[in-house]
Amino acid sequence: MSRRFRLLAWAAAACTYLLIVLGAVVRITGSGLGCGEHWPRCHGRWFPPLDDVGTLIEWNHRLVAALVTVLVVGVAALAWWESRDRGWGMRDGAERLTAQPPSRLTYVALALLITQILLGAVVVKLALPPWTVVLHLGTAMLLLATLLILATQPAGPLGFSPGFPPGFRPGSVVLGLAFVTVLFGALTANLGAASACLGFPLCNGQLVPAGNYLQHLHWLHRLLGFALLASLAWWAWRTRRAGVVAALVLVLLQIGIAAAMVLLALPRGLQVAHAAIGTAVWAALVLAAQAESAPTP
Repeated sequence: MSRRFRLLAWAAAACTYLLIVLGAVVRITGSGLGCGEHWPRCHGRWFPPLDDVGTLIEWNHRLVAALVTVLVVGVAALAWWESRDRGWGMRDGAERLTAQPPSRLTYVALALLITQILLGAVVVKLALPPWTVVLHLGTAMLLLATLLILATQPAGPLGFSPGFPPGFRPGSVVLGLAFVTVLFGALTANLGAASACLGFPLCNGQLVPAGNYLQHLHWLHRLLGFALLASLAWWAWRTRRAGVVAALVLVLLQIGIAAAMVLLALPRGLQVAHAAIGTAVWAALVLAAQAESAPTP
């Protein structure tokens, strides 16, 4: 793909990152129904009055979502156009179109975008049930990953990760663990389990909490976070790659923010930082895993 395609994919990925963080701000500030139960309009209007903070936050979230929509559609359209240009050839003296289809990932990005839009409507129409919010975040993370891969996808044969047998990609394993950790984090936040475990690193002074399911959910999210840290440290030690080390540093920062968040009774600023760094961890892991697929020299 061309340089302009990669730049457009990077722009779409950056706006998707912003959209995810704004979505967290919407949840943390309780602005999910800032536009009432109206969708896609806000309080029944295309341009609502923005004198209410909740409305302002939710409306800005929707505006960024609209920008992401335009950019993702633009990425898909440009991929199709460039593959069409490369496919012009001659056969039997007549000019014919021999276009190769654009990357299948562009279709994946479009499908994820449509799913995300529909989930956004369902979240509002059903008044924010936790399962819809978790699906909404999970789809957004997958869309971000797809756009990052499109922006950095290599051309040529796949490489391998130094320190591991050919064909084994530890990045895929770590990435899968990170995605599960993100989903359990979303469940923890949306089911009200964020304050179920007091203290850090133990949960209410216990290694294995004996309380209700909210404590168990919160504790499982922490255990997944520690497992992610351990697996990422192992990956960084084996490969010595800068991208993997950067992701490891972000995970350490994320755990530090999580500890401060619990010890300081969940201040909103730290909750937003937790969501922003968590999304950055996901993006860094996607890029590190993608680097494993770089063409073999």
